[in-house]
Amino acid sequence: MSDTEKTGRERGEEWWQTDIIEMRPGVIRLRGYEIQDLIGRVSFPAVIWLMLRGELPGEDQAELLGIALGAAVDHGPQAPSIAIARMAATCGVGINSAMASAINVLGDVHGGAGEQALSFYGDIAVAIDAGMTLNEAVSTRLDRFFAEEKGYVPGLGHRFHPVDPRAPRLLELTREFAARGAVNGRFVDIAEAIEADVARRKRKKIPLNIDGATAVIYGELGFPPALTRGLFVLSRSVGILAHAWEQSQQAERNKGPLPREWLWTYTGTPVRPFPESDEPGE
Repeated sequence: MSDTEKTGRERGEEWWQTDIIEMRPGVIRLRGYEIQDLIGRVSFPAVIWLMLRGELPGEDQAELLGIALGAAVDHGPQAPSIAIARMAATCGVGINSAMASAINVLGDVHGGAGEQALSFYGDIAVAIDAGMTLNEAVSTRLDRFFAEEKGYVPGLGHRFHPVDPRAPRLLELTREFAARGAVNGRFVDIAEAIEADVARRKRKKIPLNIDGATAVIYGELGFPPALTRGLFVLSRSVGILAHAWEQSQQAERNKGPLPREWLWTYTGTPVRPFPESDEPGE
């Protein structure tokens, strides 16, 4: 190999650097594992863990991650992401475009609450590690929230469900995993203490929702808050795919957000005559 060829190859190899995958003709390794050794032996949640964390999870860790991912796959066409997937499909785009359209609206308001909840829990965990009791840490963080941030406490309440049916089951299962030592259980305690403190302040219970419950699991499993949003995107993509596919098999075309019989509210200038002069504005 000439010096010119060697230099070119070295530059090419340095263009991208990753610890995730090694690939060359006939070889695919994920985090050092031969892909053929993973296939048929490792579950999809375990592969997600491996890709994100660099090591294979234990069976309980992979199972609990799969439980969280499975819980948030769909919430029907009243959820903007699902509605957008279906509308896009009626416009004749491919299934990948319908999915991308939907995924692109998973932002701070729709899709980001889990990340916000885990950050909130994390602040309380840091305070506990610094010497506060659980109740002191929760109360202090809520005091700051209501004084400075206001709005909705991350992870609590649901605009559709009086009690989100997914949340109690997720907490129950997390408790079971904690009882057998798979996770610590501290984030369950934090979430339930937040729920109780807010109920005391508001004089009514505002139950934990899916975002708060999955944030508990992702926190127990050691995922940082920013990845919580990405994991939600992975989860909701399953529902998005199902709805995009179902809609693509139907005959409807150009289906908008409202039935055509239901028109929007117009709040602009009332009807007015066009000026009679030849030049507008004279």
